[in-house]
Amino acid sequence: MSRNHSRHLTVLAFIILVLCVVTLPTRSEAYVGPGAGFAVLSSFWTLFLAFLYSVYALFTWPLRQLYRLVRGRKAYGKARFKRVVILGFDGMDPELAEKFIQAGKLPNLAKLREQGTFQKLRTTFPAISPVAWSTFMTGVNPGKHNIYDFLQRDLGNYLPFLSSAQIEGPKRRLKLGKYSLPIGKSEIKLLRKSKPFWHWLGEAGVFCSVIRVPVTFPPEKFPGVMLSGMCVPDLKGSQGTFCFCTTRAQNDGARQGGVIIPFQKDGANFRSYIPGPDNPLIADSPNGAPNSTAQSHEMRVPFEVRPKSADTAEILVGSERILLKVGEYSKWTSVHFKAGFGITAHGICRFYLKQLSPELEVYVTPVNIDPKQPDLPISHPLTYSIYLAKLNGPYATLGLAEDTWALNEHALDDAAFLEQCYSNHNDREKQLFDALEKTTRGVCTCVFDITDRVQHMFWRYMEEDHPALQDAPAEARLGNVIEQLYQRMDDLVGRVLAQLDSESMLMVVSDHGFKSFQRGINLNTWLRENGYLVLKPGVDETGEWFQGVDWSRTRAYTMGLNGLFLNVKGREREGIVAPGAEADALKEELRQRLNGLADPENGKVGITGVFNSGNVYAGPYSINAPDLIIGYGDGYRASWDGVTGKVTHQIFEDNAKAWSGDHCIDPRLVPGVLFSNRRIQVEKPAIVDVAPTMLRLFGLQPPAHFDGKAWPVG
Repeated sequence: MSRNHSRHLTVLAFIILVLCVVTLPTRSEAYVGPGAGFAVLSSFWTLFLAFLYSVYALFTWPLRQLYRLVRGRKAYGKARFKRVVILGFDGMDPELAEKFIQAGKLPNLAKLREQGTFQKLRTTFPAISPVAWSTFMTGVNPGKHNIYDFLQRDLGNYLPFLSSAQIEGPKRRLKLGKYSLPIGKSEIKLLRKSKPFWHWLGEAGVFCSVIRVPVTFPPEKFPGVMLSGMCVPDLKGSQGTFCFCTTRAQNDGARQGGVIIPFQKDGANFRSYIPGPDNPLIADSPNGAPNSTAQSHEMRVPFEVRPKSADTAEILVGSERILLKVGEYSKWTSVHFKAGFGITAHGICRFYLKQLSPELEVYVTPVNIDPKQPDLPISHPLTYSIYLAKLNGPYATLGLAEDTWALNEHALDDAAFLEQCYSNHNDREKQLFDALEKTTRGVCTCVFDITDRVQHMFWRYMEEDHPALQDAPAEARLGNVIEQLYQRMDDLVGRVLAQLDSESMLMVVSDHGFKSFQRGINLNTWLRENGYLVLKPGVDETGEWFQGVDWSRTRAYTMGLNGLFLNVKGREREGIVAPGAEADALKEELRQRLNGLADPENGKVGITGVFNSGNVYAGPYSINAPDLIIGYGDGYRASWDGVTGKVTHQIFEDNAKAWSGDHCIDPRLVPGVLFSNRRIQVEKPAIVDVAPTMLRLFGLQPPAHFDGKAWPVG
C-alpha cells in the first residue's frame, strides 16, 4: 500500500471509529441463525478492536513504513513486474467470448488475444465456484484445500452444512429469568485449508489487495487488505433469505430462498416487518443452546407502506422515509434488530416496490451485514469494510448478493433482477479502482460475480426450445442480455488497461465456463429404482434431506451438485458398506452403470463421465471427498429435488426455472478463460497453475506441495 493511502486509511479510520465507539453505546452479542449455524459477533467488540487497531496503526506508522521500505526493496528485487492485476470474471465462457470477439463486440479482449494470450483454462473436478476459486488461490487440488461443493454432509446425521465456514456459539450462558446471556464470543472457523498465494507474497513483503474472492470468509490476517466474497452470510446467518411482503392470499409463508410475509391493513396504509436473526438472549433449552424443539424468537423490524398515488408509495422504516415509484429500488437502508439490554444487530437492506394494485407487493433484499458496523468480520483489517463504506457509501456484503432465487420464485422480474446485479457490480467496480489506485506495487485481485449470475438466469433467452420459455411471450424475451454483459466486462477490461503501465501485467480468468441447463437428473431416484437407496416402509417419496430413507438398507446416496457417496460402515452413522474391497467394487459398479446414462425422452446422454475421487484427489482432506464425481452432459445437471436430498418418482425432468444455464457438469465441457496482456507459453493452462505463477512472477519458489505449475510468461 502506498504511503499516502496508508496515512489516509489509518487516520480516517481512527477518527471514524473514535466517533463510533463514543456515540454508539449499544452492542450486538452473538446469535446462531436457524439451521445455518452462523452467529453474529459483538459489533461493540468488533468496533473496539478496530479502534485499537487504528490507534496502533497511527502510532506505529513510521516504523512500519520504514520496515516495508527495507523489506520491499528485497521483495520486488526479483519481480518480473512491478504490479500484477487479476480480474476474476466468474463463469465467463471461452466459446461465448470467442463468438463475441469474432463479431467485433469485445475490442479490449480481442486486443489481449492478439497481443498477449487467450486460452481455455482447465477447471476443477467438479466445476463449482467455491471449489475452483479455492484451487485458484491455493494452487492445490481439493484433497489439500478441503472444498468439494457448497455443501458438505454431516456423517452423524446425513444433514448438510456449509462447506466453507463454521461458527460455534459461546459455550457458556447465564440464565436471568426468560433471558439467557451468552458468556464469551462465537468462534468462526474457515474450513478451507492451505494458504492462498497472497499470504506467501505478503510474507515476502509484496503487498496484495484482494476484493471479493470467493471462500475468503472469515478473512484471514495477512500483510494486505481483503474484502470477503462468496460465502459471507446475511444477518440471519443464511446464504441469502429475501422477504416478499404482499396483500395477496398465500397458502404458506415460505418460498425457496425466501419468506412470504402478509401486509396488515391499517386504514389507508399497510404494515409488515422484516424478519431478522433469532434473539440470542432468549433460549428455550436449559443451557440456552438451540435444539430441535426450541421455539423461534425471531427479531423483527416493522415497516409501513403509505400509498401516495396510483404508482407511488412512501415506506417508513425506523427513522427513514423512502419515497418509491412502482418498479423502483430504494437506496441501502439501515435496519436495527434490538434484542434487549441495549444489544442490537446492525444490517442494511433495499426495498423494491413491485406493485401497488390490484395487490400490494414489496420485495426486501436479504439483510446484509452493515459494512459500517459489521457484526461479523468481513474484511481485513477490520477497518477496511468501514473505509470502503465511508468512501463510496453502503454496499452489498452478502456473498451471493444477486438474488437468483427471488427471480426463480417471481418475487422479482427480469428487469428488477438485472438492475440489482448491475447496482452491486457498480459498487465493486468502485472498490476495484480504489484498490488499483492505492496498490501501485504488488498484486490487485478482484472477482466479479455478475458474469456467473446473469448467465445462470438469462441463458434461456439464447435457446428457442428451453423449457423455461414455455410461458414467456416472445416480446418479453431478453435475448441479448448476456452479449451486453460481455460487452460491459470488456469495457471494464479497457478501463483497467488504461490504468496500467509497461511494468504491469493483467490477467483475466474465470473459474469455469457455461452450458445450458434444460433437464434435471435426480440420482437419488435412480439409486432407489436400482436398489441402492431404500425408503422406510410406507414411504413413497421423501422430504428434503432424506426424510424417510432407511439407512440400514441404503448403500449409496447423492448430496449437493456433483457428489455421490457410499453409506460406508464406520464412516457414516448407519453405514452398511464395508470399506475396502466391497466399497471399491460398489464404486466401480455404479461408475459403469451411470456413465453414459441416457435420457429416455430424447436419447441424449445425461451423464458423460463418472470419476472415482481416489483417482482425482490427493491430500490429507481426501477423506471428506465424495466417493464418485458425476459429470453431467451438456443440457443436464442435478435436479433441484436431487440437490436437496429428495427422492421422487422422476429421474429426468424439465427445468422450467429462470435459472437456466449452469456449469456443474462434466468439467471437461466447461473450461474457463485466460486472457493476458503478456504471452503465456503453455499448451493447457489450468486454474491450479495461477498461484504458483503468481509466486514465480515475484521471484518466489512455489512450495513443494503445490499441484499447479508456474507458467512461462513472455
